[in-house]
Amino acid sequence: MKSPKILIVGGGTAGMSVAARLSQIVSKPDITIIDPSEVHYYQPLFTLVGAGIGKLSDTARSMQSLIPRGARWVRASVAEFEPQANRLQTDNGETWAYDFLVVCPGIQLDWKKVCGLENQVGRSSICSNYSVDNVEYTWDAIQKFKGGNAIFTFPNTPVKCAGAPQKIMYLAEHYWRKKKLRDQTNIYFMSAAGSIFGVKKYADTLETIVQKRGIHTQFRTLLESVDKEKKHASFKNLDSGTSEDISFDFIHVVPPMSAPDFVKNSPLANCDGWVDVDKYTLQHTAFSNIFALGDASSLPTSKTGAAIRRQAPIVVDHILALSEGRELTRRYNGYTSCPLVTGYGRLVLAEFDYDGNPAETFPFDQSKERRSMYLLKKHFLPKMYWHGMMRGRL
Repeated sequence: MKSPKILIVGGGTAGMSVAARLSQIVSKPDITIIDPSEVHYYQPLFTLVGAGIGKLSDTARSMQSLIPRGARWVRASVAEFEPQANRLQTDNGETWAYDFLVVCPGIQLDWKKVCGLENQVGRSSICSNYSVDNVEYTWDAIQKFKGGNAIFTFPNTPVKCAGAPQKIMYLAEHYWRKKKLRDQTNIYFMSAAGSIFGVKKYADTLETIVQKRGIHTQFRTLLESVDKEKKHASFKNLDSGTSEDISFDFIHVVPPMSAPDFVKNSPLANCDGWVDVDKYTLQHTAFSNIFALGDASSLPTSKTGAAIRRQAPIVVDHILALSEGRELTRRYNGYTSCPLVTGYGRLVLAEFDYDGNPAETFPFDQSKERRSMYLLKKHFLPKMYWHGMMRGRL
């Protein structure tokens, strides 16, 4: 059988996992990866970088070093999808045809949607672990903080690694407590979500933690603007519509996020802008030779690398099934994982499916804070990522 021509949009975790797995299975793969980035980052470690535990350089590999056998890398961005013609246009004027298309360009950070935030992250005690250019500034700001109001935010959009906004909060609180600054510090978790976490088993643990550590939580509350000169942040209550200003001496901001504009403005998107796929097969609802996974997909689960690890084998199997005339038999159950760092040396490993049912790996209660799970995140998971997922072995 002739190898199908497979085009992958995105060279992040999802794209590289699919490409690497295909290269392991298909004898003479014809794979093209389209991505403009020269550097590939292991983003789950950004939380630790922002807390002074790791180096940003440890999270990075050159894109070229990860391109698997039988694949080519096109350093470009997509300008337009033409799914009816089985092709797309790139921003350098080239046209690329395909037999199968995998869409996984990641997620877009919409800094402009918070008034006063664009181009202000990384200065004036305004930080964010979601900015690769400024994640190191988070640690700088944590160390320079001398007490006052510290605010941590969560937006009203889907975000990649939804636990990350509170992970850095727990680490910062732990650090300030060790530095004898806790009594001079008010910590606020201002979240547009309805609760601290979407799965009750783990939410119960986190609620106990914030109460024990004296963290003020306020839900259904959306960050609307940041004034770096006056050093205050404005929030809107999503239920009452009222607004309030809170002064800050430190603020960690999570920007609203969405699918990239070239996805939102394409025939592939649903009404919310995400690539519209069946949540079990990951096949596009209108174009049978198109699949999507990862952050830009419409899959109603948390946007994490652990979710991609379960999604990628299904996409690969279904591409091969269609090319061989077989039915699509595998099903994705929405599995995802969120390693919730709750302090230096502490972690709650949340694992669950579409229905919010715990889907735990280890034979113990993972809702408890454990040092072993912290070591798993810090040391084992990065090795599994680089030597397993990025090589098509997991």
